[in-house]
Amino acid sequence: MTSRERTTSPLRAHYDTVVIGGGPAGSTVAGLLARAGHDVALVERARFPRFSVGESLIPATYDVLERLGMIDRLRASSFVEKHSVQFISERGRESAPFYFRETDPSERSQTWQVERAAFDQMLLDNARDLGADVHDETAVTEVLLDGNDGEARASGIRVRRADGESQEVSASVVVDASGRRSLIARKLGLRYGDPLLKMAAMFTHFEGGQRGEGIDEGATLIIHTEDQNGWVWYIPMPNNRVSVGVVGPIHHLIQGRQGDPQKVFDEEIARCPGVRPRLESARQAMPIQVLNDFSYRSRQAAGHGWALAGDAYGFLDPMYSTGVLLALKSGEMVADAVDGGLRAGELTPARLGAFQPRLDAGIESFRRLVYAFYDKRFSFADFLKSTPEHRGAVVDILVGDVFDRDFEPLFGAMEELIPNFGPGAAAADAEARAAASSTVTNEVALA
Repeated sequence: MTSRERTTSPLRAHYDTVVIGGGPAGSTVAGLLARAGHDVALVERARFPRFSVGESLIPATYDVLERLGMIDRLRASSFVEKHSVQFISERGRESAPFYFRETDPSERSQTWQVERAAFDQMLLDNARDLGADVHDETAVTEVLLDGNDGEARASGIRVRRADGESQEVSASVVVDASGRRSLIARKLGLRYGDPLLKMAAMFTHFEGGQRGEGIDEGATLIIHTEDQNGWVWYIPMPNNRVSVGVVGPIHHLIQGRQGDPQKVFDEEIARCPGVRPRLESARQAMPIQVLNDFSYRSRQAAGHGWALAGDAYGFLDPMYSTGVLLALKSGEMVADAVDGGLRAGELTPARLGAFQPRLDAGIESFRRLVYAFYDKRFSFADFLKSTPEHRGAVVDILVGDVFDRDFEPLFGAMEELIPNFGPGAAAADAEARAAASSTVTNEVALA
């Protein structure tokens, strides 16, 4: 059996680490731990390849992808090269592109727009090649936890295999990379939402959409709608496709509208002069997909014998395309923490979750820039015109260079234009955390 053939045999009875979920976070954790010499199983409920949204990578993914040995595979792929992000106003006025090379002229400043089914398959195959025991079409029906709060201790998982049989697997560490299902965080009542980001997204793919030329062919476009009640992402992809998504408040896109998602999507595109001409000759290639209320975080990233990675820990917003970066980066942090804990024989919350402050600090930098974008009082064009000295810091965040960085000068300057921009964000987060900690749910999601 080659490394890329599907594994149909039962899992073994025990592993050093079991990873739930085969997306970018799970494949990163499993691959790095297997390469470090640990006995790792990765279980994924779907059969790969499978569709996923989130096609746009940002340059800071380069370091993790290089560590995984993925860069040559990406260079050899048909994925579209991405060098910049560009903003388009509600009137269709285009900003100058934010080229990532402005702050880093190295090869690290170029990234890709990917087809996620193919990209995720590449990462999963890579985890196999590095030695992980990969089982797709294997649904986790229960995470075995002793206790009902953040002090719960994990001992393994119960699965339903592709052949329909159930099996219990023990593990020294369980890593939850199950995505939005957030198996452990939901079961332990650790998840809390962001009261300022109650958003929905409607998205699809088009064939034949207009794109830029040369270095601008693969630029991500972020386009305001006329009423500024939403925005549109426009992402060039391989095979003459573009990913197009409408994002806006839930009360605007869903609760305040009548009709099916296709009708709402078409209405929003009609209100977006920056995107209409780009789709004049295009053909919609798949039905509208809908996600809502997708911004959340977990109060705790790890416990006794367990850790959370990727969307299982939290998701911010589609703005700035941070999803895959945070999946890869959190996966790397979790893998390093678990590796150290297994070698030291210390699988405590403090040891396995030591990365959380650093991860949260990076997420917070993204989040404050997201808040600025959604605040109608704020204009990036006007801000950078009046304070050009902060353009480099903005580009650094768009690149994803947010870990171990101090952006307070940037955010301080923003707050001068947006009263309560900083304190308001902190207060909202504290309120959400308090609400989450006072309400423990026993909801069980199935992977």
